[in-house]
Amino acid sequence: MRKFVSEGKSTVNMHKTKPKLFKIRSANNAKKYGVAAVCLKELIKKGCHLLKASSIGVHVCLYEDGTVVTEDYFQNLPDNTELVLLSEGESWNYGFVYEINQVLGLDRHTELLIDAARTLLSDEHSPKRRKIFGDLLRNLKDNSEVESRGEDKEWFEGIHVRFKTKSAYMKYNCESRIRGYLKEVDGQAKVISNAKTKNEYKKVAEILAEKLKAERYNGAYFDRSEKDVHRLCTEEGWFSCQGAFDVKECTYLHSINPYGNRESRIIFSTWNLDHIIEKKRTVIPTLVEALKKKNSSEINLDYFYKLLFTRENLKLVHIVCHKKGAHELNCDLRKTYKRVKK
Repeated sequence: MRKFVSEGKSTVNMHKTKPKLFKIRSANNAKKYGVAAVCLKELIKKGCHLLKASSIGVHVCLYEDGTVVTEDYFQNLPDNTELVLLSEGESWNYGFVYEINQVLGLDRHTELLIDAARTLLSDEHSPKRRKIFGDLLRNLKDNSEVESRGEDKEWFEGIHVRFKTKSAYMKYNCESRIRGYLKEVDGQAKVISNAKTKNEYKKVAEILAEKLKAERYNGAYFDRSEKDVHRLCTEEGWFSCQGAFDVKECTYLHSINPYGNRESRIIFSTWNLDHIIEKKRTVIPTLVEALKKKNSSEINLDYFYKLLFTRENLKLVHIVCHKKGAHELNCDLRKTYKRVKK
């Protein structure tokens, strides 16, 4: 006759069940211990003894993905499963992620990782894996802690000698983009047929140009040496995609540090400062329409300046998140403008 011992909702056949072998560790120590147990209760008891941990509120999870081990689940685990013993209030930062974080968080492993990634990449034929190794290599070859041309000559390859620091060039890069928007504003005057409206429009364009010049063409957005309220990057130079115009954040979690190496700098040039309310389709036409009825002195220029040249209407986006079609926002800018006081 079989004898069973009740363990919560599970039953364990004490005569037929052989002890299972497990590897157990704590959440804050990589050292693993071999444990043999026939049930979860026994495993926890032995684990607490080996790890010198209190048994109050203890639970066990899988090392690889954090799945909590119940008695029923325990009985289906194969030998040599890696487990983590967690004290009350502790959580497990999933095994492989934990190990990667440990390695990447230590600078002394960087050169070894680069060599390993290069070796694996040279023999890899899978496009997906090649991309993973390629991205890893690009980010590991990080030299963002240095700023001057003399300290990182490779980063400045192809850049005019007048730029002595990375921040100075990145600031210029942003200024160039904003200047491009101003050029588009100026160009609109050519297609305005009404002489009076064209004349008033040119006055507005000149005022906007002066205001933008005073703000140094908002080049601070890309300059990591600026105060954090002005820049779009971290102090180290990391930029995060802000997502497409019609979402609150980037679902792909795109990020890049163009200060890190030359390749990242070049890739960053494909990122866009995208107008949420479109510049050509909406903002400029609304400005022209307003000038048909009013003089330039009667227009709220600060309103249009913000929409055309500032973060109030600009989002930094990865090329994948840059939607080039019409921005259907259900936004009638003409009505919105009428509500804005001069």
